[in-house]
Amino acid sequence: MRASTDLDMLADFFDRYGVALTTGDVPAIAGCYALPGLVVADTYSFSFSSPAAVALSFVGAAPDYQERELVAAHAAIEDVQPVSALLSMVAVEWEFLDSQGRAVRGERYRYLLRATDDGPVICTVLRTG
Repeated sequence: MRASTDLDMLADFFDRYGVALTTGDVPAIAGCYALPGLVVADTYSFSFSSPAAVALSFVGAAPDYQERELVAAHAAIEDVQPVSALLSMVAVEWEFLDSQGRAVRGERYRYLLRATDDGPVICTVLRTG
């Protein structure tokens, strides 16, 4: 097992994560995270140590995606940097489609991923723009 630097594997992981986000599949979102996990932004930070805590953290996101009529998400991987044997930092810009098929610009994040036997999991999310 090695740090996640394979672009196809990372693209598959972020595709699954994006589908979970836009469909409000909170258990699938939780399954993408290592525990404990951390989310950091300019004005807030929060951590979670159980799948239920991850789920609670994302319950509010589903109505936001529905209100904005976002139906698909794509993670444009901008950079991948190995950090250690099992960790990598991945810079992503999210791109969305709304229900009318229009592109909606998303936000930029950096994800600290850990390689596991089941594939990458998110340890830390940093909102960068």
